[in-house]
Amino acid sequence: MTHHTVREWGRVPVGNEGQGFSRAQANSLLKAARSHPCASDEATNILIDGHHYLRAGQVVGVLAAPGCSLEILPKVDPQIDEAGESIRTVRSRLVQMLHVALGLEPSTGAAAPHARQNETLLDVFIRQFADGLLAEVRRSLPRQYEPCRDDLPALRGRLDVIRQFTIHAVRPERLACSFDALLSDTPLMRIMAACVRELSRYCTRLETQRKLSELRSLLSEITEVSVRSLPWSAVTIDRTNYRWKTLLRLARLLLGREWQSTGHREGSPDGLALLFPMNDLFEAYVAALLRRAMAGTDIEVVEQGGLRYCLGRWDADESCVGTVFQTRPDILLRDTSGRTKAIIDTKWKKLSPDPLDRKHGISQADVYQMMAYARIYECAELMLLYPDHSGLSISEGAQRVFGMSGGLERMQIRTIDVTQTHSDVTKQLAAAMMSLSPG
Repeated sequence: MTHHTVREWGRVPVGNEGQGFSRAQANSLLKAARSHPCASDEATNILIDGHHYLRAGQVVGVLAAPGCSLEILPKVDPQIDEAGESIRTVRSRLVQMLHVALGLEPSTGAAAPHARQNETLLDVFIRQFADGLLAEVRRSLPRQYEPCRDDLPALRGRLDVIRQFTIHAVRPERLACSFDALLSDTPLMRIMAACVRELSRYCTRLETQRKLSELRSLLSEITEVSVRSLPWSAVTIDRTNYRWKTLLRLARLLLGREWQSTGHREGSPDGLALLFPMNDLFEAYVAALLRRAMAGTDIEVVEQGGLRYCLGRWDADESCVGTVFQTRPDILLRDTSGRTKAIIDTKWKKLSPDPLDRKHGISQADVYQMMAYARIYECAELMLLYPDHSGLSISEGAQRVFGMSGGLERMQIRTIDVTQTHSDVTKQLAAAMMSLSPG
């Protein structure tokens, strides 16, 4: 199994004897990238084929194909030397961000997993799934009543009159019964069993392989269902099976049915992709911690909300009602009346460390977008939020505060240090929200 790890925008050689991937392996990874739901034309946002190298885009995660896999880890600044930070540290941080962003709360008494030595991101999530599922299966399987039909010597449940007087018209000793049976062969367990089978194909850690083998044995009586036919819509999480909630979310993630940009490709059954655009991940991570920071207040954190339109029909002396060019701000802060108090847009980009750069490396398109939000949502408090990185001329927090020409709107440029603990990042966000003083 050939495996390589790179950071965003990093390169892996192709075709060099003893280094990187072979041309056939590179083609397999490119095929997996191109068939991924978040791929652009030719998947250049995921992998760029430079013939003698593969270059990663601004996504993180794992691409796996027969005999090879590529792990892509986050990096704020493509120009900073990686020597000062270990791959294991970056991977562990990414795992923690994913747990917060995806709401993968650990089971009671369990801690969120950390990356171990020489363990890939895919290995980490497979291990977490195997550990959690094995613990729950050993405890007990969730069961539910399922409608059943059977021909029995004694009546059970209700008599199926039509079947009895047609099929068994000459066999009165057999009764066509229709009844509800309490079974463990439920839609939830069929998903769990399918996930175990699928992950067994990609697991490389011997300890985890052993656990998956034990799980296959314990779940041998569960009906086998293909990944594309799994009964996701038939699963309901309630008080009887609530402890399986995290495992179901992990299964959705690993089988490509949860994160908006994670895909299990029906047309590519020999590969597995666990990919996350860093812009989307950073936004989801900030939104989740913002909810913690604003807990107990009257402010609601709305992610990808608003949905107001920019333009509409023009009539003289009448206020325009937007009908085209819909907007979708990253994060809205709303009060109990539904009024937008502040708008935050997250950007997984590098700010300029040059103290003489008046624009701080901020894109003009991002500024125009925020100005449009201020008008459409009648909001005076705006914020562009970036990850903190080494080399900035000012420490974390407020980098710059701008006013908007011709009005009273205020736009802050702030950063947060994602290398810190979730508690510390939450405190950073709480302090940033205190700096907002919406009227």
